[in-house]
Amino acid sequence: MTQNPTSRLPAFDAAQASPGQKAVLDEILSGPRGNLNGPFLGWIHSPELAQHAQRLGAFCRYQTGLPLRLSELAILVTAARWQAQAEWYIHYPIALRAGVPGALAEQIRMGVTPQFDEPDDALIYAFTTELYDAKRVSDATYARAVERFGHETTINLVGLLGYYALVAMTLNVFGMRAEGQTTLPFAE
Repeated sequence: MTQNPTSRLPAFDAAQASPGQKAVLDEILSGPRGNLNGPFLGWIHSPELAQHAQRLGAFCRYQTGLPLRLSELAILVTAARWQAQAEWYIHYPIALRAGVPGALAEQIRMGVTPQFDEPDDALIYAFTTELYDAKRVSDATYARAVERFGHETTINLVGLLGYYALVAMTLNVFGMRAEGQTTLPFAE
């Protein structure tokens, strides 16, 4: 396992892992992610946080009740708001494969209010940006989200946004990059 040379954290050596670290590694590597790309090599230095965070992340990524396209759109908005280099780098190709139009993703990356072809995309963007900008969501946007997705999925959307903000903070604070990342989507 390699560590990004710009990371503020010490390199992690799986051969020297504690039992707690080994348990987290085993669960992550045998789960739907199958790799440690992203914040996991940061969190592994705190195995209990890593275990809770990776389980929450698995839920937020795969079980929110939102279609993958909308989850990935919300993640891209989060990555752009936090200018999280690795988060964008990892999720941009996933979002495109899930059906997020490239032009829409580029507008989000550039900080331009996108033009939407799909009402669900516009709703996810409005909900996400209101939450990040106003630290709240208006009654009107909340009502639209609940009408479209239901209470449970709307709650899960808030969880997804909180989780990926945590990911972005982790990546940014510790200067982490994605595996194989050689370009940065945001100026530093």
